[in-house]
Amino acid sequence: MDHFKYGVVGNCRSAALISEKGSIDWFCFPEFDSPSIFAKILDQDKGGCFAILVDNHYSVTQKYIEHTNILSTSFTSIEGSFEVIDFMPLYRIDQKHDYFQPPEIHRLIRLKRGNPRFRIDYRPALNYARDEVIHRSGATYVKTFSVQNEIDTIYLYSGLDFEKILKGSEIVLIHDEFLMLSNNEKLITIDQNRVDLEFQRTRVYWMNWSNRSKKYTLYNDIIERSILVLKLMSYSRSGAVLAALTTSIPESIGETRNWDYRFCWLRDASMSIETLLLVGHQGTAKRFMIFIKNILKKKSDTFQIMYGIRGERILTEEELTHLSGYENSRPVRIGNDAYHQKQNDSFGYLMDVIYQYYRYFPGTLDEIEDMFEVVKNMVKTVIDDWQKPDKSIWEIRGPEKHFVFSKIMCWVAIDRAVSIAKILHKEEITSEWLQVANTIKEDVLAKGWKEEIQSFSQTYENLELDSSLLLMEAYGFISPEDERYRKTVEAVYRSLRYKGLMFRYNTSDDFGVPTSAFTICTFWMIRALFVIDRQEEARVMFDEMITYSNNLGLFSEDLDFETKSQLGNFPQAYSHLALINTARLFAETEDLSRFIKP
Repeated sequence: MDHFKYGVVGNCRSAALISEKGSIDWFCFPEFDSPSIFAKILDQDKGGCFAILVDNHYSVTQKYIEHTNILSTSFTSIEGSFEVIDFMPLYRIDQKHDYFQPPEIHRLIRLKRGNPRFRIDYRPALNYARDEVIHRSGATYVKTFSVQNEIDTIYLYSGLDFEKILKGSEIVLIHDEFLMLSNNEKLITIDQNRVDLEFQRTRVYWMNWSNRSKKYTLYNDIIERSILVLKLMSYSRSGAVLAALTTSIPESIGETRNWDYRFCWLRDASMSIETLLLVGHQGTAKRFMIFIKNILKKKSDTFQIMYGIRGERILTEEELTHLSGYENSRPVRIGNDAYHQKQNDSFGYLMDVIYQYYRYFPGTLDEIEDMFEVVKNMVKTVIDDWQKPDKSIWEIRGPEKHFVFSKIMCWVAIDRAVSIAKILHKEEITSEWLQVANTIKEDVLAKGWKEEIQSFSQTYENLELDSSLLLMEAYGFISPEDERYRKTVEAVYRSLRYKGLMFRYNTSDDFGVPTSAFTICTFWMIRALFVIDRQEEARVMFDEMITYSNNLGLFSEDLDFETKSQLGNFPQAYSHLALINTARLFAETEDLSRFIKP
């Protein structure tokens, strides 16, 4: 069903996509947003890869090592079998929360039986495959550098013969081996024992981290995998959370909706952080709060919808015309011009997370005061902007409109700010902000509800429907018992559900009519059905939905309506956080029912 069979390994600094056959086909080095050194997913010929090649009589299977982000690919034939374990080192090195997370990927090759044979296809293509490379073999490593920029170097360490690696000659495995690719020349001896040690330390780190997650009697495995994916997409050095690990995987094959998602959107990141909080991971949330404080250098700084992973404000978009694109879907883009956009919904998610911060882990007095300045800054922005049109949650690049969901999230921002002000006993501000929240709510109920269609509409100006309307209940804007919400869910279900999946909207935008299903929207519909007492239907829909993940339980941004194959950037934080939150509905209901006997 799904040809996008990739696993992902990483260490909260960068990450690599590894195919079901054990080929590293996407890897940005040394960090998430660095230029790629392997980009075969974006150009089969030029992109570069790091593959393990075996004859056709080998069967290849793949799985994650339980409770970790370490990937195991097994190669089996009559003549023998071996396993390739891929990981990027990550573990704590002292009690002060200092972590070892070097820019390197390890490939541990374990002999299982016999004398299996394989070849290595090692083809780095530096700087998004724009640069020619030269290999230079030394005593302990192969140094690869760019012809255009000799400073740009990577180092391959291995116990295998370097000449055989570079020529792609056949290798007979007689004992365990390793391959280790580093951005830096190593200052310690890299040998089998060292790589084994790094593997064990990293495995223990991930198992300990997973063990702190809340456990469920139902769907626990898929919830855990999604939690691990979200963790993998956090950039620990700044606290930023990425929307996805790739660029330009198209929303529809052959079309031009191809974007770079290796950035921190306030919306996606806030949703991810809130989800991680719910399942027991406060550390990532604390780091994100630091990121939020750091992007505002002074009080007069304004918020953007998205930032670079270190807080960069300018994310210039450009096209890589030399790459053919995923399945020839051009253009390939790096950078993202959406950073200019006005999306008034962004503040709602962020304020919701800041409210959780005040509830669960407020810091020292100075930190609380710092964060309250951020809150006041955001409230002022929302008060100034909520009545203005914007680009909406979907970043439509056409004219700005009065999107109903953007107004709802402006209400969320002020509503949560009111709750924060109450916690801090700021009675005067509480009263003032509450009036604003009530004004926004009255405006939405008056202009967003359309009697003609018996539903809230996408914008004040039209009668179209939008899946984002399903979230108005989840954020507390409206009760699930409210007839207007129930009717909106039913209208969106009738209008935007197609072959078991959901459109975001099915009206023409600046790129035409969308042709793929947006994964998160199907999860939103499942939740909406659940809360309006169509729980059996919701459960059936969810069980079907999880079969559309790839072979390792991972989701991209979109699904093809016909084939159910994955489309869009991968893995997608949006999709996984929605999967977690939807699975929790059923799991927590199940857990509750075990204690309440009829």
